[in-house]
Amino acid sequence: MIHWLLPGDPFPPVETALHDPAGLLAAGGDLSPTSLVDAYRHGIFPWFSEGDPVLWWSTDPRMVLFVDEFRVSHSLRKRLLRSIDDPSISIRCDTAFEQVIAACAAPRDPGGGTWIVDEMIAAYVALHRQGIAHSVETWIDDELVGGLYGVAIGHMFYGESMFTRVTDASKIALAHLVSFARSQSIPMLDCQQQTTHLASMGARPIPRADFSRRIASLVQQPAIEAWPERLGWPRH
Repeated sequence: MIHWLLPGDPFPPVETALHDPAGLLAAGGDLSPTSLVDAYRHGIFPWFSEGDPVLWWSTDPRMVLFVDEFRVSHSLRKRLLRSIDDPSISIRCDTAFEQVIAACAAPRDPGGGTWIVDEMIAAYVALHRQGIAHSVETWIDDELVGGLYGVAIGHMFYGESMFTRVTDASKIALAHLVSFARSQSIPMLDCQQQTTHLASMGARPIPRADFSRRIASLVQQPAIEAWPERLGWPRH
């Protein structure tokens, strides 16, 4: 039976989620910044379609990317090295959050739907204005061509979605996020659900219990005080 929440109700333990990989935990509640931060601190995230109640999930296993296991293909490495010296390419942080989330919300196929509904967009924009949600953006000739957004709490980053308009633009943004995470002692990025796209870059599933144990300490660490407007990639 699904646990129904009223606004402001605490979340049930993640162990009570339905026993399937999707891990539906609860329905209802609200998408206030307080509720979202509480959810992420416990490894819970919202995901629902237009017209549905807010649905809360805790997947088991959980797809994560340990930053030291990030894999860079030969073609991506060439593009990353090019980005160092090409003044037309820049990787920026938090300069176009609303554009990034809007691009991520756009249907992937003509006539398709999206889970990033208007209510979700408003909720994450509110988190961004509080310095909790962040975007990493790939720009070419001052045009936004790809990027990602997610939630940072303590020394943990929870990835939400990414988009690309040119080859590897979202992967370039992810690579720069990984480099920044390494510099800030953020050991892993949450990817939520298993995909071959993320697996090709080194992400792998771990048991929910292991994920919960790891984030319990990471979210208690001091928050990253300042996210730089420009991100870089090391030459070596």
